[in-house]
Formats: sequence, structure tokens, C-alpha cells
Amino acid sequence: MMLAWLAASTLVWTPPLQRRRALTSSAAWECQRAAVRCVAPEQEQSLIPDTLKEMAADASLAAPLTTRERMEERKLRRRALDAIGVPSFSDFVTRETGEEVLLKRSITLLQLNVGLFCNQACTHCHVESSPKRTEAMSEELADHILKVLAASPSVRTVDITGGAPEMSPQFRKLVRGAHALGVEVIDRCNLTVLLEPGMEWLPQFLADEGVRIVASLPCYSEENVDKQRGNKVFERSIKGLQMLNERGFGMPGSGLHLDLVYNPGGAFLPPSQAALREAYAKQLDDNFGIRFNDLFTMTNMPIKRFADLLAREKRLEEYMHLLVTSFNPATLSEIMCRELASVGFDGHVYDCDFNYALAMPHGLGINIMELTSLDSLEQAPITTGSHCYGCTAGAGSS
Repeated sequence: MMLAWLAASTLVWTPPLQRRRALTSSAAWECQRAAVRCVAPEQEQSLIPDTLKEMAADASLAAPLTTRERMEERKLRRRALDAIGVPSFSDFVTRETGEEVLLKRSITLLQLNVGLFCNQACTHCHVESSPKRTEAMSEELADHILKVLAASPSVRTVDITGGAPEMSPQFRKLVRGAHALGVEVIDRCNLTVLLEPGMEWLPQFLADEGVRIVASLPCYSEENVDKQRGNKVFERSIKGLQMLNERGFGMPGSGLHLDLVYNPGGAFLPPSQAALREAYAKQLDDNFGIRFNDLFTMTNMPIKRFADLLAREKRLEEYMHLLVTSFNPATLSEIMCRELASVGFDGHVYDCDFNYALAMPHGLGINIMELTSLDSLEQAPITTGSHCYGCTAGAGSS
């Protein structure tokens, strides 16, 4: 029966939902992966021309902040906190918990920003990625990172981000290198990159390397997604998810993880992660036959494009007040910067991706090219700022 299906599937297109329900075991997914290799994906036009048109029409997406503008943004956040009588984040933590400074533990997660080029330009993007950004990690730096990783046994996960990280020349090298070292690899995927011309290799590569995909899908409604991420993004994201399901991602018995990320479409905190996952699962399965594993919620950080939006709407003070009054001391023990080292495309080390976006380097002021191992970061003080209220609000930010 299975051999007959396999032979037929290389010639006849079987609806994804029908095929998904017919195959659930690991052995079945091995057969399906072999069949999918033979199916040529439908050729899509690039999303980049549409993104560039939207950038031309929206000044807030047009160009990254200059150093002077970043400083002005920090002042705006500070003034918003002064207006509601709130101290700096570090002073606030000391007052609320008695902990004088946040310290690193052993580094278990190495996050790599491999470049800022992206086929999208999202309104909430804290690194201001777009098709106009050309910054990218060098091969020399990628090679050195793999050497440091090999000498850092505490690291269990490498989290590759961007931009659209898959469009970086160093993406495949880093994935293969980390995988060979037995480290879990996460790809922060925007989903639409899977349909870009020239990226036809990507879905099967991710499956072959056992990459864990953490994909952005801020809502299960087309209107909300396209408003936040650009025209046609929802439609292409759904196609991307279906392509990933075809290769086993998110499917029972496949061993390939597909996680989704939600972030609010405005100046409010995310709802319950568990309840939201249930809603996503029902909507995506009922409407598109899509399966996934976990859903994570992200609080919008009051920085870069989102901070600019809040300032234009005169809601920055209101949002900072929301974050401060939602402070949850229980989040501090598990806050991601405790065990995370974030490395920019130029090699500079940061305590998190948000600090990277704000050019707030790790307290030691180092470049990973100066390191032979990440062990030296343990017990180092963590650089904090007013944006850190975002990671400690409510249930915290995944």
C-alpha cells in the first residue's frame, strides 16, 4: 500500500490535508520526504518589488536610524518614564527584588545575526531589516564562530536570525557546522523567503539538517498580518507553512519542529500563550490544513520602528506605563539574557538581540573574534536599558 502511494505521489499531486492525515509515523514521513524531493514547487515572483514600493510610500520604513536618532529615541523613552515617575530598569529591579545587577549564567544559547538583508520590511522589526540593507556576516567570522562554538560545551542551541537569515551567504555553513557539533539549530524564518526565486533549495535543506524553525506569523488573519508585515505576506506565509508541512515540519512523528511566533499588532501585551496556541491551531488547521508544534508570544519592544510608531501616535508614555505596571519579578530568573550571547553580523557581542538593535554592547565590550570560548561570559554583568521592561512585563517575552 505504501509503495503504491509513494509511486503515485511522484506523479500526481495529493492535497496536503489528505496526505497529512494519511501519514503520521516516522517511517511514513521518511517515505514522504523522498517523494517531495521529486515535486517541483510552483514558481513565485519575488516579494522584494512590493516591499520596495511600500517603503517608498512609508517614510517610517525607508531608512535605519542614525546614531543621533538612536540617542534621541532613548531620550524619548527616558522622558516617558520620568513622566510617570519610574526609575531606570536597573534601579527598578534593585528596588523590587533587591538584586543589584543582573548577571550571566553559563551560555546555553548563541544567537547569530548573519545580516540585515530581508525581502520584507515589517513595522515591528527592531533591527530595521529590508531589501535595502546590505550588512552581512563574513566567511572569516562564520568560521571563527564555529571554532568558538566547538570550544563552548555549555551551548546547546544556535539561533540564526537576520534579516532573512537564509539569504545570507553564511547560512548553510553555520547550519551544517553547528549540526555537525550536535547542537540544535533554530532558523528564525519569515516564511515568505521560502517562495523567493533562487530559494527552492531551502525547505529540503532545513529538513535534511533537522533545523528547528521558529516562524513569524503575528496573526491568523490576512488583514492583521499584511498590515504589520506587508502586502501579500499572509498569503505567502500560508504557502510557506504548507511547504514545510509537506516536508514533515510540525507533523506528528516527523521529528521536525515548526514553532510560530505571535507579537501584538499594537500597543498592548500578548494574551495567554496557551489559549492563543489553541486558537491558532484551530484556525490554521480548519482553514488551511496546517499543523505546527508550539506558539511563542513576543512583547513588542519600544524601540526602532515600533517606537517611532508609538511616538507618532503619541502613545509612547502610555505604552511604557503599561510595561512598567505589568512588571513581573518572576520573569527575572528566566529572562533570556541570563544564558544568551548575541553576536552581530560584525562579530560584536551583545546580551540580547534588542541590545544589538540599539547598539548597546555587552559590558565587556568585546568582539567574538577576541574569544576562544564563551565560558568567559559567565557571571558578567548584563547591560540593561528602559526597553528591558518589555521582557519583564506580564508572562515575559519568549
